[in-house]
Amino acid sequence: MHTPGQMEFIKLTSLLIEYLAVAIIVGMVGYSTLRYIVDLVTRRKTPHANYLSYKHTLGKALLLGLEILVAADVIRTVALEPTLINVAALGLLVVVRTFLSWSLVVEIEGH
Repeated sequence: MHTPGQMEFIKLTSLLIEYLAVAIIVGMVGYSTLRYIVDLVTRRKTPHANYLSYKHTLGKALLLGLEILVAADVIRTVALEPTLINVAALGLLVVVRTFLSWSLVVEIEGH
């Protein structure tokens, strides 16, 4: 088993990874929205092209954020409490996030 110091380090690491995922998602939503507005105002591209670019950028940010959140969940579950219930919950989370990721890829690629 892990020492209390190791467990705290693992919890902190997992939490920092989750914060990183949230920061990436929030930061990219802000950046993408600002870029979308600037592109609309400057009319560098057609409105439809601006929308597609915005949608792709948001989708990629969400995909990356979801993958990082899965990594944090795996670290927390495997390293801290690898009980059957926690592993089953992790499996369910991974399935749900995988479905969301697949849905985002379909939406981004359009098929």
